[in-house]
Amino acid sequence: MSQKVLLTSKEVNIILHRLACQLIEKHLDFSNTVLIGIQPRGIYLANRIKALLENEYHIKDIKLGFLDITFFRDDFRRGEKQLDANKTQIDFLVEEQKVVFIDDVLFTGRSINAALTAIQSFGRPSEVELLVLIDRRFSRHLPIQPDYRGRQVDVINNEKVKVCWKEKDGEDSVYLI
Repeated sequence: MSQKVLLTSKEVNIILHRLACQLIEKHLDFSNTVLIGIQPRGIYLANRIKALLENEYHIKDIKLGFLDITFFRDDFRRGEKQLDANKTQIDFLVEEQKVVFIDDVLFTGRSINAALTAIQSFGRPSEVELLVLIDRRFSRHLPIQPDYRGRQVDVINNEKVKVCWKEKDGEDSVYLI
């Protein structure tokens, strides 16, 4: 199985700073904005974005939560493989807040569709946006597009995009497999 490097560690770092700056342009002090990392792999990107906003750009009191969408997916009972649920960690209401969903790869759009349903348990957001590191633009099954994207890639359907985070995988990089 061959793999091609789509993003190096340095490129991932540059993209993370650009995404953080785009969020600041739109949300300023984040007083009415919450960040929600989509479990399981969106949490690494969400944590990194929050850390950049706080440590590099000195924005305080950013609300960050993690949303498990396992039981909201439209393919939940379709396969033979049992799905493992993750933990939802949202200790605030999203009522009338601007919600920014954060995930590593946008593929078919089904995960975001599930997230839109799941977030309703925590209140009705005033607005929902989507931030992704990688946008596989020709793979969409649903009309869902990111508001913030790190990189857009054209991938043949049987190819996979693998995002590695140093916290989980020992390196920051993105591969096409």
